[in-house]
Amino acid sequence: MAKKYTMIINLGKCIGCQACTVACKFQNNVPVGQFRTKTPADGLKGAYPNVSLFFIKEACQMCQNAPCVSVCPTNASHYNEDGVVLVDVDKCVGCMYCLTACPYDARFINKETGAADKCTFCYELKVSKGEKPACVSTCVGGALIFGDLNDPLSEASQYMAKHKGEVRKPEFGTHPAVQYIYEGVVR
Repeated sequence: MAKKYTMIINLGKCIGCQACTVACKFQNNVPVGQFRTKTPADGLKGAYPNVSLFFIKEACQMCQNAPCVSVCPTNASHYNEDGVVLVDVDKCVGCMYCLTACPYDARFINKETGAADKCTFCYELKVSKGEKPACVSTCVGGALIFGDLNDPLSEASQYMAKHKGEVRKPEFGTHPAVQYIYEGVVR
């Protein structure tokens, strides 16, 4: 059976420490001043005494209907055998069509390679070897969960069976693989 990878982000557990951002930069050799993932504060929500501040991890949403893939003139942006959206830097011409097409602002042109760059779920470096993405393995708050939804025994499948997830910008019809859990968050 094909894999269906997901990343689950429990916003009620994220403390905004940026360990995921640092781990990603280190693991993927991301140039100074550029980021594959970031975790900005979403701002204060609610009214006294029910006020909250939460953080939303922003990165590639690994869309099943990815506009970045469909607009790429060289097929540099593509799905791999496990449905993960990747960029072949040898095929990328830096046209930026994918940057414009991405409704999540999750891509950038790597200033060292000149190619489009983004989160890959650390597929090549970790996931293909049975390991978790760098951001997940370093999350001190336990806010990030990763796994194969087609495997009923995976942590991700078991977690989603007990929690209601939401995707960002569902109106775009991109069908993201990243799920957000808002339990305990005032919004």
